[in-house]
Amino acid sequence: GSRPPVLIVHGFCLDGGDWVDNFPDSSLAFVLADAGYDVWIGNNRGNSWSRRHLNLSTASEEFWDFSFHEMAMYDLPAMVDFILMQTEQEWLFYVGHAQGTSLGFIAFSSLPHLAKKIRLFLALAPLYTFHHARGPILELFFVPDPLLKETFGTRELVLVRRKEKLLLVEKCSRPLAAEACTDMIFIIGGFDRKNLNVSRLDVYLSHFPDCTSVKNLLHWGQTAKSGQFKQFDYGLRNVEKYNQPTPPLYSIEAMTVPVALWTGGHDWVTPPEETQRLLPHLSHIVYHKHFPDWNHFNHHWGLDAPQRMYRRMVTFM
Repeated sequence: GSRPPVLIVHGFCLDGGDWVDNFPDSSLAFVLADAGYDVWIGNNRGNSWSRRHLNLSTASEEFWDFSFHEMAMYDLPAMVDFILMQTEQEWLFYVGHAQGTSLGFIAFSSLPHLAKKIRLFLALAPLYTFHHARGPILELFFVPDPLLKETFGTRELVLVRRKEKLLLVEKCSRPLAAEACTDMIFIIGGFDRKNLNVSRLDVYLSHFPDCTSVKNLLHWGQTAKSGQFKQFDYGLRNVEKYNQPTPPLYSIEAMTVPVALWTGGHDWVTPPEETQRLLPHLSHIVYHKHFPDWNHFNHHWGLDAPQRMYRRMVTFM
């Protein structure tokens, strides 16, 4: 058809449901569809919606042998090519949130043939490294690799099991528990109490946090500890993997895709100090809007996101 395609990709331990969690007039996927776009929602491998494989089972070690690197270099190009084939279009708009932006930075700077297919990259809560991540939960990224493996194993990272999640959803539907439950979200992404629709809390918690691989946690942990946005560190095996003792850095300076960014001042995952480290590496910034009061999740759950951000996004596209 003639509707311009848009691909929206979620963040770490989240899923595509984020973009349809609120009512239609305040969920980004619906807002873009109503504005005339052909909206495609991505789910990264290993989450609840992306667990099938041609010949590997989720019980196998090999299935979980991936991090955001594989998502960027293999999965994102496959999504883009699939959408363009289905829609018979030559390009699309790419919207990423947090880890979803990291995939774009890596893929569009490493794969010039893919970059040509992206009309505009809209980066929400752009994630460079976890070096400045704040709060008690995100301390997890600074834990040494061996201890993380001992705690979580080497396959799937499940932070909250399905049974516990169902219990949480039931408990958090009660008005008295609402504040404690919203705190669970804020303690990860930063505080902005008045901007969360508490009546949708059970919806958010029914699929947050979602699953990923332990290797993905380890890889982001390496960015936290080193402060560098680089490929996975295999230690002594780096030489056989990369022909050098240390992992190569991602050269995101090479990205020619125009990028528009939206950042938040109360974002504990990608705080302003981290954004300041990222910006010099981006050579084609067409727009950057900073909301001092926003946390990490306002981009998809914020009550004021439609007025403050979604409308502006549509005017850009």
